[in-house]
Amino acid sequence: MYFPAYRPRRLRQNENFRRMIRETSLSIDDLIYPLFVTHGKGIKKEISSMPGNYHFSIDKLTEEVKKVRDLGIPGIILFGLPENKDEAASGAYDENGIVQEAVRAIKKSVPDILVITDVCLCEYMSHGHCGVVRDNEVLNDLTLQLLAKTALSHVEAGADMVAPSDMMDGRVSVIRATLDENGYQNIPIMSYAAKYASAFYGPFREAAESAPQFGDRRSYQMDSPNILESLREVMLDIEEGADIIMVKPALAYMDVIQFVKSETGYPIATYNVSGEFSMVKAASAKGWIDEKKVVMEILMGLKRAGADIILTYHAKDVANWLK
Repeated sequence: MYFPAYRPRRLRQNENFRRMIRETSLSIDDLIYPLFVTHGKGIKKEISSMPGNYHFSIDKLTEEVKKVRDLGIPGIILFGLPENKDEAASGAYDENGIVQEAVRAIKKSVPDILVITDVCLCEYMSHGHCGVVRDNEVLNDLTLQLLAKTALSHVEAGADMVAPSDMMDGRVSVIRATLDENGYQNIPIMSYAAKYASAFYGPFREAAESAPQFGDRRSYQMDSPNILESLREVMLDIEEGADIIMVKPALAYMDVIQFVKSETGYPIATYNVSGEFSMVKAASAKGWIDEKKVVMEILMGLKRAGADIILTYHAKDVANWLK
């Protein structure tokens, strides 16, 4: 029986061969670990729908960040749970707000880790939407200055990077101008540029206590069938001054990651979101899948699609596995 001269299986015979020709790699350097901070002291409360993730008070948060740093993970992203919410999201830009105080504490105790802050208003609004609401409508332009004030307050507290996730039109431009005017030209912006209205965010809504009290977010987050629109969103944010572009969610949007990367060449982050994480955890707890193998396969797929940076709740486990 005739075979071609080239047999692909020759280089799959053992792990050393496979390692030598492996096209894609996953590194600890690619990871960002999301963390949730709340008021109080001595608090480490597990989030029921996200096993192994917690609401931390600041004292416990700094202990956790030290562990993250010691694993070699280069950065964290912070989400805050305020004591009070209102219709002006005043807790978002309060200089003594929960994220601002957490940033100061982290930079004091763990100065060598990258601190990124999520810039959005939903956790701080009594109605749970990402912007100012009038007559049940989320108003784009009135929201921009609040987002800029929030970003500036985070940077003044010591944040190394801000990540606007609200999906208001023009917010990157306003944030960039505000940071520059206040002497923070060197602070980068990681923009949630292609953020889809997704069912995969469910567990996060519990974690951040940010579910909208009416309607949904489809009037400002992207419609999941669209891919060409993602490039328009991304190019707008690049033109406005974004340094890193994010696609969110990750697993069902690998085509968007690949498309945006190939069309822009920009650094691409993707968020391996709460629903993606919790599905793996639930199936693993049932014994239906091998958690480590599945997680590594998912993250490798994201890298193969073109992601340079992966925000993931698996980050600590992956760091240990990679070591």
